[in-house]
Amino acid sequence: AGTKVYIPTPTWGNHWAIFREANVQTEAYRYYSRATNGLDFEGLMEDLENAPDRSVILLHACAHNPTGCDPNEEQWEAIASIIEKKGHLAFFDSAYQGFASGDAEKDAFALRFFTSRKIPVMLAQSFAKNFGLYGERCGTFSILCNSPEEKSRVLSQLKLVIRPMYSNPPKHGSSIVKTILSDEELTAQYYNECQSMADRILEMRAKLVSTLKGVGSTHDWSHVTSQIGMFAFTGMTEEMCDQLTDKYEIYLTRNGRISVAGLNPGNVEYVAKAIHAVTDGKSITASE
Repeated sequence: AGTKVYIPTPTWGNHWAIFREANVQTEAYRYYSRATNGLDFEGLMEDLENAPDRSVILLHACAHNPTGCDPNEEQWEAIASIIEKKGHLAFFDSAYQGFASGDAEKDAFALRFFTSRKIPVMLAQSFAKNFGLYGERCGTFSILCNSPEEKSRVLSQLKLVIRPMYSNPPKHGSSIVKTILSDEELTAQYYNECQSMADRILEMRAKLVSTLKGVGSTHDWSHVTSQIGMFAFTGMTEEMCDQLTDKYEIYLTRNGRISVAGLNPGNVEYVAKAIHAVTDGKSITASE
């Protein structure tokens, strides 16, 4: 049957397609609870425990897309322990380092904790968002190996995949990242700018929630401020999302994910009034 990749539900939509096109078998594991608009930690742990030994577990390193719900450090340590016990392979997707907390070091906690425990890790890292290089398709793929011999074998297999796929990657975007991270002054400036962006997103989360209350919404929107990253997973239904788009020209994915980075002081009141209009008197959580 082969090893399966276990993917959180929900996840970035393209994850499923990527593994399907690679002819890799997939299974879902629980991650998000509609009842609480938060992390389903018990369900997550139970599913990782029940997955066959030596499965591949896909994990979002930080700023989970689309939910914005990340495990805390204690929960990450528990996840690492169960993955280690079961002999699973942790496959991290890191697309928002520096954009979650604003601290690139803090956002790497999970990955660094796993590697400190010598747990087998693969890392797919994108610099599209956190370096503003979306059109350059810039990123890295890393595998933690236990010996020089293992590294040599892994590298030879990667080359067999890469050569017929894209042969050589584009250089422009990676040269920009290398230039910044090779210079202490530029790196410090970059970290400061990440912090500023993360702070602005946190500010807009708070502003959206306070404005929703101000326009009369009686829903509990605290999940919006407890989430992290560029997106808010609002809990709105597909019907509500369609109404926002069709009637108010507010564009979001139909699972209720809205870009907090797209909010600003000039549009947040309009957005809040529209959200209130489509959610008033209706449930945004499974428990309501």
